[in-house]
Amino acid sequence: MKRTTLFIDPQLERELQALARRDGRPMAALVREAVAQYVAAARSAAPARLSFVAAGRSGRTDVADRHEELLFDANPAGPRSRPKAARRTAPRRRRPA
Repeated sequence: MKRTTLFIDPQLERELQALARRDGRPMAALVREAVAQYVAAARSAAPARLSFVAAGRSGRTDVADRHEELLFDANPAGPRSRPKAARRTAPRRRRPA
């Protein structure tokens, strides 16, 4: 076993000591058991899915093979141009010094 240090609130420590006395077991055994149960529950929980996966289905099956062609050739202005909405309409004003 490996030794570790935990910081807990004084009230929680008092309650843990009372449980250990009642059960006749060391506090460390109670903490190990609680941590093991927590890890087992977290391990058995279903992994979280990314919510954006497959959000933009195109209906195409060749996107992975043709990604550069689809991204850059479909934009006649070229890959470096910004969409109109992103362009600035007025020059920036300078702040007075």
